[in-house]
Amino acid sequence: MASLSTAARLPRCPGTPRCALPPSPTGRAAPPLRFRGRRRRSFPSVRAEAAKEVEEAVELKSGVSVYKPRSYEVLVADAARSLAAAIADGRTRLEIEFPPLPSSISSYKGSSDEFIDANVQLALAVVRSLKKLRETRACIVFPDQPEKRRASEIFKTAIDSIEGISISSLDDVPTGPVDTFFRSIRKTLDFDFNDENEDQWKSDEQTSLYIFINSSTQDLSSIEKYVEIFAASASVVLFNLELDTLRSDLGLLGFPPKDLHYRFLSQFTPVFYIRQRDYSKTIAVTPYIVNYSGAVFRQYPGPWQVMLKQADGSYACVAESASRFTLGQAKDELLRVLGLQEEEGSSLQFLRQGYKNATWWEENVDQEESTAWRT
Repeated sequence: MASLSTAARLPRCPGTPRCALPPSPTGRAAPPLRFRGRRRRSFPSVRAEAAKEVEEAVELKSGVSVYKPRSYEVLVADAARSLAAAIADGRTRLEIEFPPLPSSISSYKGSSDEFIDANVQLALAVVRSLKKLRETRACIVFPDQPEKRRASEIFKTAIDSIEGISISSLDDVPTGPVDTFFRSIRKTLDFDFNDENEDQWKSDEQTSLYIFINSSTQDLSSIEKYVEIFAASASVVLFNLELDTLRSDLGLLGFPPKDLHYRFLSQFTPVFYIRQRDYSKTIAVTPYIVNYSGAVFRQYPGPWQVMLKQADGSYACVAESASRFTLGQAKDELLRVLGLQEEEGSSLQFLRQGYKNATWWEENVDQEESTAWRT
């Protein structure tokens, strides 16, 4: 087993331009302010602050050559900054996707409570960071009433610390008599009685942002109805739902139809997206098996990027595109930069890839009502 170090021969993605500070009209720097008889104070330069904002905007649009957040605090700040930029551009159907825990284990394989609690904390952190960038009245929407009640008990202090936040659940969506009957049975079995926190975070003011977390494939239809009834004119974020995994269940027996993607999920623009993948490839010479990892990355309004994981844990850009990479395309880009790609059109390439190199939701462009999820 071995891994390749490719830092020396990675193609360099477009770097981030630097914004120079424009000269003063007189050609000279303004003298520092002095106060007679008082302690000298320093004031932030308005021009420097404006230049910093312009530089950050240019950085977002041009993408990153290397991405290695130092902490989850940085990761959350980057997600909030991209979310703010998308909302400012008038986009209202948005997706945020990144690993909720510092582990390669999928939330479908690990402890569900750990991922549920991590996503709640991260969603609250994103709302807190977003409020520093723009005025927002957010509502966190849980899959059902028991999840909402549990979060209100565990994260009461964190929710109280954020001004203007409210919580809700998909159970607020009006349903038919059959669903109402099963919900009543579930409430009885779960002993889902109202507690003292039930109505604490309700607000009469207009909600501007709805964030849906910890939902399953079965919940996607309820999310669509919730958005139609309560959030038609508000911004909506699907937060760490692993939509690629949920899409794979659509159309199966007992799950919503594939049309749900074409009609609803295709409207959501990924504004901050990190989807990691681990691969291995057999070769004819030592070390015979090459292990490598990469990610599909997007930080709005920057381009879609394919990133190769380096030995130090950072992700280096190896390819960029204005449209979303399919998982097959992303893997091909990683193989290309590693020098492991088979000859185009060869029988070995066909045997390794098969006749399909994309999923059904990546292929059927003509059936989509929107291409926002690809841009």
